[in-house]
Amino acid sequence: HLYDAYYKGENAVKEISSFPRLHLAQLPTPLHHLPNISALVGKNVYVKRDDLTGVVLGGNKVRKLEFLLADALDRGCDTILTTGGAQSNHAMLTAACCGRMGLNSILVLKKRGIWEKKGNQLLNDILGADVRFVDTDSYDDVYAEMKRISAELRAKGHNPYCVPVGGSVPLGSLGYALCVQEAKEQATALGLAFDDIVCCTGSGGTMAGMVLGTMLYAPATRVTGIVVDPEDFAPIVADLVNGAQELLQCSARISPEDVNLYDCYGTGYAIPSAAGVAALRLMAQQEGLILDPVYTGKTFAGFLELCEQGYFDESENILFLHSGGAGGLFAIDLEQTEG
Repeated sequence: HLYDAYYKGENAVKEISSFPRLHLAQLPTPLHHLPNISALVGKNVYVKRDDLTGVVLGGNKVRKLEFLLADALDRGCDTILTTGGAQSNHAMLTAACCGRMGLNSILVLKKRGIWEKKGNQLLNDILGADVRFVDTDSYDDVYAEMKRISAELRAKGHNPYCVPVGGSVPLGSLGYALCVQEAKEQATALGLAFDDIVCCTGSGGTMAGMVLGTMLYAPATRVTGIVVDPEDFAPIVADLVNGAQELLQCSARISPEDVNLYDCYGTGYAIPSAAGVAALRLMAQQEGLILDPVYTGKTFAGFLELCEQGYFDESENILFLHSGGAGGLFAIDLEQTEG
């Protein structure tokens, strides 16, 4: 069983609280019942509002950045470089959090999709972010450019710190292990326990943290990631979980076969799907919550499909992680998408 090592006493030697961490997010984020969606799908569905983490428009990346920027400061770094697509939520939130901490930031983004001053690019402009585009489809090219910029910065006496796409590294995943602990405490206060957690899988770090968190704090809870990018995420998530366990000096390991994934990316990453747009409209009209067409809309669409397929037991309590992403909504013409 995935959690056997923990039951055998091979628990983490180090506590997550022993790692340097900034307090950037407004925590705990709310957790509440979705009565109308629950009635529609015949399950007990709750939402964890990580769209309300309190920086700009909120979102899941802030929990990761609390650990990553703390590590950067601990290493004496003064400039953060990160990457993503043109409408990257992670990059935008990195610029915002760096501004709060007095750090310089450089966003090295793919010049793909909507890179004009709309959505998150408008927010980047308001934040005064240093945005540099690379005209490529390959992150190898982007990381090469980040390496070049880092060398240039060092030659000028700066100390740069590079954060990969999505902040999806083992250290960042610790933030979402703590999110599970937070959600468990909230569920206990409501007199319930979650059987399932459903989250977006777009770079792997958030899901990895949720898997690690259930292993540490809620071993009876299953985590299912809804894949919004045509990538083989099972080994990616497993490697991130195992890397985080190494940080905690824990001997337990998981394999790709232990990772529960469901593909719902449509025709490709950052290309809004009809199912995703219909799902975000449903959530808005039934619960007054705004999802986005790239991440959470597709995640909710995948959740609805799993409900139709009988993936969940009838009486299960299910937690849907709202990981944010509203900025990207304002860069996309949904009518054109649906037409």
